[in-house]
Amino acid sequence: MHFRESSMPAQDDWEALFDIELILDRFGFSGDVAELGCGYGTFTLPIARRTRGTVHAIDIDPSMVETVRRRAAEQQIANVVARVRDVATAGFGLPDSSCDACLLFNILHCESPVELIREARRVLRPRGTLAVIHWRSDIATPRGPSLDIRPTAPVIIEWARNAGALDVSDGPFTLPPWHFGVAFTRGSRAY
Repeated sequence: MHFRESSMPAQDDWEALFDIELILDRFGFSGDVAELGCGYGTFTLPIARRTRGTVHAIDIDPSMVETVRRRAAEQQIANVVARVRDVATAGFGLPDSSCDACLLFNILHCESPVELIREARRVLRPRGTLAVIHWRSDIATPRGPSLDIRPTAPVIIEWARNAGALDVSDGPFTLPPWHFGVAFTRGSRAY
């Protein structure tokens, strides 16, 4: 299932919208990482260069997955596994507690955000990080879903609370110029 209002602009236009290094530094990724909605590999490839773990890049669009595979091969990045998958209906396809981090970047305007967060939590190891960024709604942004479906940080925090076994470990914080972020840690308690 494609998420509502999730079309992609041209790669250069898309990647110009983020301070990629600032975002990655703020979350501090390491180990095995799952990324939902990898798109062009905007975050996939820089994360893969920062970690020795596997970066599981997942997208529903076969052309996006092929782009990530091609770019990883061109840059000789061998720790990216890019797959076509409908996570909304079939999950990440990864074992329970198999990743140190999971990225939900600009994706929680979907129809079932709590279920998506719950699935992300499932693949996290205890003490693993769920990293969320989304478009700010307090300023005009050059892209992003309509304001009526754009989640705010307090709403995302409530969704994570409803998903269970996730605690805010950092944030919400501003990620200039257009985003905010929240980091959650998966607790060791049962869910």
